[in-house]
Amino acid sequence: MPQTADEPDAVAVRSWCSLALEALGREREAIDAINVYPVADGDTGTNLYLTVESAAAAVEAVFAAHETGTSVPSAADAVRAMAHGALIGARGNSGTILAQLLRGMAGVLAEGTGGDRMRLALDRAAAWAREAVAHPVEGTVLTVADRAAAAAGQAAPGADTAEVARAAYEGARAALDATPGQLPALARAGVVDAGGRGLVTLLGALVEAVSGRGPERPYEAPALFVPADGDDAQCPAGDDGDEGGPAFEVIYLLEAGDEAVERLRARLDALGDSLVVVGGDGLWNVHVHVDDAGAAVEAGVEAGRPYRIRITHFAADRAHARPEPAGRAVVVVVPGDGLAALCREAGATTVLARPGEPPASGELADAVRRAHAREVVLLPNDADLRHTAAAAAEQARAHGVRVAVIPTRAAVQGIAALAVHEPDRSFDEDVVAMTSAAGATRYAELAVAERQSWTSAGICQAGDVLGLIDGDVAVIGQDVPGTARKVLDRMLAAGGELVTLVLDEDTPPALAEALEQHVRDGHLAVDTTTYRGGRQGAPLLIGVE
Repeated sequence: MPQTADEPDAVAVRSWCSLALEALGREREAIDAINVYPVADGDTGTNLYLTVESAAAAVEAVFAAHETGTSVPSAADAVRAMAHGALIGARGNSGTILAQLLRGMAGVLAEGTGGDRMRLALDRAAAWAREAVAHPVEGTVLTVADRAAAAAGQAAPGADTAEVARAAYEGARAALDATPGQLPALARAGVVDAGGRGLVTLLGALVEAVSGRGPERPYEAPALFVPADGDDAQCPAGDDGDEGGPAFEVIYLLEAGDEAVERLRARLDALGDSLVVVGGDGLWNVHVHVDDAGAAVEAGVEAGRPYRIRITHFAADRAHARPEPAGRAVVVVVPGDGLAALCREAGATTVLARPGEPPASGELADAVRRAHAREVVLLPNDADLRHTAAAAAEQARAHGVRVAVIPTRAAVQGIAALAVHEPDRSFDEDVVAMTSAAGATRYAELAVAERQSWTSAGICQAGDVLGLIDGDVAVIGQDVPGTARKVLDRMLAAGGELVTLVLDEDTPPALAEALEQHVRDGHLAVDTTTYRGGRQGAPLLIGVE
């Protein structure tokens, strides 16, 4: 990508993400409408949008980390963030393949820029994406990526980044128009491949990001493809994504080693189809269509640690019959698997926010959609997510859903709000009651200092245990039990009737017992409730109502 004093490479990466997200936002519904392969579930455009949104958010986070200085991130930092964001936020078959395409490009562009690097980046992206798919099929996004890379390789010797990107775009356009002649499902529907069209959109955004102007020939869908003699004679035989396929789509992130992942590929390939496994360096995104969703998840557990597990049932989409929306639902952002299970038991739809991986607005909007209700209460449980939650609410309102965002700033406030949720009363009354319960809950968490720094409680050293009350450091201690007792004493000094303790999966259960006894000894009228939060990042979360 061209580098000037005014536009460093990292800015071009940022621009690409922004332009791609904007373009996919415009074309999302059109791409959804032509989604017939491998499953005609009408979500390819949405999945690509959510995947790019996650990539863009990761790049923005890198820029935000440099806000205090005068420099911008390096190109390497930006492209790696883009690839990582796409990996952790990949949705569906198309989004998972896109994540691998971006990962392939990032591995090359992180080492340098320019026309020759862009050729190599596109070539590696296409190769890696094809390797990630268990059974590649021609006429899909894989074919479009191959042709884009081949066209980039044919660009004139010495061509700059913009010229190579334009060549790739033109090659992808031509390949996309040819997809109905390669895949029977597309020919019968008279459409081009939805994933391939999304890739053309992304390459068009790349052209604009590196040259300052969009493609000279914006893509327009061709006329409906009609096979000769009205049948599939021109189309090769192959898997055409008919309605008799597996019932479930299973997606999860997986922490595992390379050898375990190879065994996982073999097992999942035997369980179903549309298998795509992307990633590396210990973190993978797994996508598969199966009839036995539980077996697919169990296979992940045997390989490593799966999380952000999403299971979608295809039956309703195939039958074009969806249940009537429920009256009201609650969507809750939670920091760990344990709290997610707790909230699901209470009837809520959950979104997992792992440490350093906040959900994007599209992910929250998708959760609101999955809740399938006319009225939704959204609990972000993080002050930093207030704008993200507001954006998700606006997206949902545009589709006729009534959404109220309660500004919960911690998971324990969300638990308090959910505890008083009553769907039988009016929406406004329910929101007021939940908001009141959340506002009446003070919150705290324990964290371990990573380095020496100034805090509102004084100077801390690396390894110190910090007790944060309502977001500010109030206690600096040497160990978790002692710091937790001091935090509880400070919070209960202002009164309270109920203490909620949420322990990380690595925090010993004995800590909860000791803290419960500490509360009983000093505050006879105060009750204590304990939950296991799973891998939540903080050793202990505390709420006082």
